[in-house]
Amino acid sequence: MSITDIAIRNAKPADKPQKLFDGGGLFLLITPNGGKWWRLKYRYAGKEKLLSFGTYPEISLKDARERRDEARKLIAHGADPSVEKQQSKIEKRISAANTFKSVADEWLEKQSKKHSESTQKKHKTILNNDLLPWLGKRPLKEIKAPELLSVIQRIESRGANEMAHRALRLSSKVFLYGIVTGRAMRNPAADLRGALEPVIVTHHAAITDPKQVGGLLRAIEGYTGSFIVKCALQLSPMVFTRPGELRKAEWVEFDFDKAEWTIPAERMKMRVPHLVPLSKQALKILLELKSLTGNGKYVFPSVRTSDRPMSDNTVNAALRRLGFGHDEMTGHGFRAMARTILDEVLGFRPDFIEHQLAHAVRDPNGRAYNRTAHLAERRKMMQAWADYLDKLKSGADIVPIRAEVV
Repeated sequence: MSITDIAIRNAKPADKPQKLFDGGGLFLLITPNGGKWWRLKYRYAGKEKLLSFGTYPEISLKDARERRDEARKLIAHGADPSVEKQQSKIEKRISAANTFKSVADEWLEKQSKKHSESTQKKHKTILNNDLLPWLGKRPLKEIKAPELLSVIQRIESRGANEMAHRALRLSSKVFLYGIVTGRAMRNPAADLRGALEPVIVTHHAAITDPKQVGGLLRAIEGYTGSFIVKCALQLSPMVFTRPGELRKAEWVEFDFDKAEWTIPAERMKMRVPHLVPLSKQALKILLELKSLTGNGKYVFPSVRTSDRPMSDNTVNAALRRLGFGHDEMTGHGFRAMARTILDEVLGFRPDFIEHQLAHAVRDPNGRAYNRTAHLAERRKMMQAWADYLDKLKSGADIVPIRAEVV
């Protein structure tokens, strides 16, 4: 005979446990302290077993009967419901451990040897400010495209369109890592392609007209601020590295006998060492600066402490002080200046230029060149570039002469 809700509610605890049977092996165990526990008695592989469904009234009579029926279907298909229940618990624990945050943290750690310190810092900022507050505790495999879109649109709604795209790209990398490590089945970020407003690309402002470059160089020569900052300004067009690579330069990286500067992989965007041949003019500036900062770690130390390099805005601030607006010239713009004039005016081979810019240049077989590739030709190019800059600075009339293509 089946039990009823009224019978369950009226059942009183006794000195010994009581059982109210419902049918199909389901019964309610009433303990002496008043607890009411749902149990299912069944046989599997010739052995009698018990399965718990929880307590009444949290689990109603209807719920208990549904769970009984589900368990008996498993038995009919040759599965043990107790084993299935344990497996489900394990999967839930794994799912809870494999949250978006835990996978993102693991991915960041894996990328620490590939990405520069500044890139790692940017990734952490995006995660901490824009993704983890809403997705951090969510199991990675449960996050669907609409949920991710709502989080990304929060960023977009405050007008940070480029940041929204960065956050979407970063979340995509986390999901892809989750897929290859077995914590996710698919990447919902891929479904959001085209869902955000496009980014309006703005390039770093740069002066590329030779006559205007001459004016810039003369302005730099007349800079009356810090001597260290002036040296950074003078070297920027000569070496045309990324601003962060220059301002974080360390004296141990320079070989004055070979006239070379080797930037270690951890500071490079492509995470491979980069070699910069030094012109006579660059060496002269560095040797003068060495007498001032050579006892410390950094070539361009911070004005506040020699234990840190100068700030990332120092060169740009100096350019503003010289009267060049942010829409006219930037520290990063020296790279565009060199790339344009070396190619269009001096006629050096584009692959030499791109390699010196530390861009990904590959040989005909698709392999990346090593840091010493075309070194002899690059030395000639860097010296010719420094000589050309001197002529521009002096105000000489420059007649474009195509360099001999090697």
